[in-house]
Amino acid sequence: MDRTILHVDCNKFYASVECLYRPEIRNKPVAVGGSTESRHGIILTKNEIASKYGLTVGEPLWKARQKCPDLIIVPPNYPLYLRFSRLCRKVYEDYTDLIEPFGLDESWLDVTGMQKSGVEIAEEIRQRIKTELGITVSVGVSFNKIFAKFGSDYKKPDAVTVITRENYKDIVWSLPCRELLFVGRSTSAKLSYYGINTIGDLANANPAFLKRILGKNGETLYAFANGNDVSRVRHKDEIDDLKSVGNSTTTPRDLVDNEDVKTVFRVLCESVATRLREQGVKGRTVTISVRDTSLVTFTRQRAMPACTNVSTEILKVAMELFAANYDWKNHIRSLGVSVSDFDTELCEQFDFAKTVEQREKQEKIEQTLDSLKRRFGNYCVQRACQLERRDLSGFNPHDEHIIHPIAYKVS
Repeated sequence: MDRTILHVDCNKFYASVECLYRPEIRNKPVAVGGSTESRHGIILTKNEIASKYGLTVGEPLWKARQKCPDLIIVPPNYPLYLRFSRLCRKVYEDYTDLIEPFGLDESWLDVTGMQKSGVEIAEEIRQRIKTELGITVSVGVSFNKIFAKFGSDYKKPDAVTVITRENYKDIVWSLPCRELLFVGRSTSAKLSYYGINTIGDLANANPAFLKRILGKNGETLYAFANGNDVSRVRHKDEIDDLKSVGNSTTTPRDLVDNEDVKTVFRVLCESVATRLREQGVKGRTVTISVRDTSLVTFTRQRAMPACTNVSTEILKVAMELFAANYDWKNHIRSLGVSVSDFDTELCEQFDFAKTVEQREKQEKIEQTLDSLKRRFGNYCVQRACQLERRDLSGFNPHDEHIIHPIAYKVS
């Protein structure tokens, strides 16, 4: 028996919540965007009225204003969005315990075997969210997660789309590959180079060829295009295994030299190390991401000789990766650092260089700083070297950065 999977997507979520709370802007073009002063000046989402001006998510605010001079831009209010996300989840829990979030505003639900059909449940959820919360959702109903997600995107806003084994080829296969979940710009370009332009082309391609050009991802996308996604919807109380811990930031000004980079990396590495200690893990692999002013991004990673949760060790590797891979043809706009490959047993082998003893001493120092910051605030103790460039060091990613719940596993 086929499963019955729903994918519920809150339409223009941030903007819809803002317009609900601000009736005076409800009938005007509205975008939720970051601060231009802090350089997070992009559109996070916009309402339906603003969409008519051709505005896109991720577009710089200055460019959006050129298209729509009357655009009203409001700053994001993440605590409010989190509250609405939880309220939506309460509605879903009236129908099933199998609820898997995909960001704040999207969730998969498995309603297989319920007394009501998937379409009936989808319509009930759509109406209840509108009546009880004052926002709208689009719902996809299908026999797997990928096509359910496709269905919620297919018709917006405030709609239900059903994709079955009988109609999926008519609905899905004629659309571009980029419409399929996990087909990004790079993958879409690579597929197009080989004449694979639609999802139908992808479904009818040779899977061995797809594996050769895309690796394991080629096999996965082939299965998705043919409706063979068998990944389950997880239980609402199931917690993701921790894969990595990281922070990133768009800097308040362009970074122009290595000392600028080191100043920002130091803040990020201290935040990452604190979060590692809070989780009780140490990691071996450091990954950096760098985005320059031409909006070109690259990532590099390196495994360390031993697992660590000490910021100075993470910073050392981050700077080595940066120095080896960046040529300063452009200034830098944003940086990120993450640590992965965790060892939860925390067993270490002592050596003659006493690196373990040194790491333990440094870890104790940083644990003491953690305690002070929890009690007196993040800025109660700062490194003297960070005071020289306060315009770059004066942010707190540990407390201020919102981590959105993103979940998806192919199993």
